[in-house]
Amino acid sequence: MDDRHESRVLLGELTSTDASRRIAAGAILLLPLGSQEDQGPHIPMGDHRCAERIAAMIAQAAIRAGIDCLVVPALPFGGRDFFGSRPGGIALTQETLRAVLRDMFGCLLPHGATRMIVINGHGGNAQAIHDVTQEILLRQGVLVPNLQIWRIAAGLLPAILGADMAFRAQGHGADPLASVAMHLFPDLIRPGTMPHGPAPARDVFGLRAGNFGTGHLETDLGAVEIALPLEIGDSAVSGDPTLSSAGTGAALTGQLVAIGVALIATLTARGWGASSPAAPARQGSSAP
Repeated sequence: MDDRHESRVLLGELTSTDASRRIAAGAILLLPLGSQEDQGPHIPMGDHRCAERIAAMIAQAAIRAGIDCLVVPALPFGGRDFFGSRPGGIALTQETLRAVLRDMFGCLLPHGATRMIVINGHGGNAQAIHDVTQEILLRQGVLVPNLQIWRIAAGLLPAILGADMAFRAQGHGADPLASVAMHLFPDLIRPGTMPHGPAPARDVFGLRAGNFGTGHLETDLGAVEIALPLEIGDSAVSGDPTLSSAGTGAALTGQLVAIGVALIATLTARGWGASSPAAPARQGSSAP
């Protein structure tokens, strides 16, 4: 791929003619999703930027490996879970998110884009992604994997930091996202406002409530987790961001990119997109 246009990975930078030709030739499309939500006083709210940057890095690495890859513009608003009420936060209801995803895929699929991967950077998107991609698989036989970058990164942390430090560092407003943001967007981090440790638990009618819709009931059998329909309290931070670093973020980002390229290579080698996995057809179903 010597032409400079062929090395571009952002779909928004291509002409329709270039996009049509590369998709028709089998280019893989990466769909980065994230959110616009409170990450604490030290990290910018737009964590969708991390998902988009990682997707671009995966696409560039895939092209270097000989597999064409494009990045769809990031969907910046995530599914509402615990953060919709925070100042500056913008979240979509799960119903709206499913509708938006259906429309996005519905625009891409008719033009031969049968090789797509979601690069998801927000836990509140997971159920909607599952619902819509399962519909696509059942109705059209197209498999759309979902790379959950923060879930994967959390699993990588112990090997980088050690098990004890990784346990203390993990949480919202902390690792793994904090370290990755420090690496990718150092100019946007405000280290002087960084909280020292997670926010204290709240008391909700005798239950010790955390930030993510859970409370703990103390019993003779120990603490029992109870689901509660709560949004976050005064602080969005549930880990210790003082343990995060740009070095950890560089290691995580490099490993996430390697995993993304490995996924693309594995799927491509097995004829993904050219043939469909076995999926039961539904009577009277139609494309989303």
